[in-house]
Amino acid sequence: MFGIDLWDASLAPALLVAGIAGVLSFLSPCVLPIVPPYLAFMAGATMEDLREGTSADREVTKAALFFVLGLSTVFLLLGLAASAFGRLFLAYQREMAVAGGLVIVLFGLHFLGVLRIPLLYRSVRIDAPVSGRTPLGAYVLGLAFAFGWTPCIGPVLGSILSLAAQEGSVERGLLLMAFYAAGLGVPFLLTALFMRHALSLMAGMKRHMALIERAMGALLLAVGLLMLTGGFTRMSFWLLDTFPALAAIG
Repeated sequence: MFGIDLWDASLAPALLVAGIAGVLSFLSPCVLPIVPPYLAFMAGATMEDLREGTSADREVTKAALFFVLGLSTVFLLLGLAASAFGRLFLAYQREMAVAGGLVIVLFGLHFLGVLRIPLLYRSVRIDAPVSGRTPLGAYVLGLAFAFGWTPCIGPVLGSILSLAAQEGSVERGLLLMAFYAAGLGVPFLLTALFMRHALSLMAGMKRHMALIERAMGALLLAVGLLMLTGGFTRMSFWLLDTFPALAAIG
């Protein structure tokens, strides 16, 4: 479409991984617990307001929307940079895949508890220069949050950026990061829309944080091994053989 080779079946496995990675990032121990306080702060409400479902509901939803837009802006810009870098070194794509795969495998082993990487326990905090209680403030907080390197979201985001660099196409890399942003942002918006139900659900999910962390580790380990072995290419051929109609899309 528009002369851009944006889609083919080879991209489908990577898009699926990116979407799942975004959802797991939202559920991670360093994101899920802070979602309600962030929403309350950005909407100028209290946690009690969120529990009771007061007139603050509309402000919470608006704040969440602009916060997610801020997150998505950063992710798309990072995807643009990673894709451009990958395109620049297209001749060394296999070497980049091996290097990226090894790093992602290490990230996966970290989350599975096989080894611990001290660097991943550090975080970068960027203070927003404006109040969060305005649409602009919520957007800037989204930018700042996305730039914060935390033990949970950093390795997962880095892994998806590695996939974006492998695409050799800026447009396809941006699409990949858009799926990651949607995986993280859509649950955030759903939380704002159904706050009272979400608070009850989150309280129950906190007991399963260790399981979620291991799921992240398993996903990263699988992605790293697929990059090392060329598994994404084999998955693409399997998809085309199994679902021939995919070849007509694009």
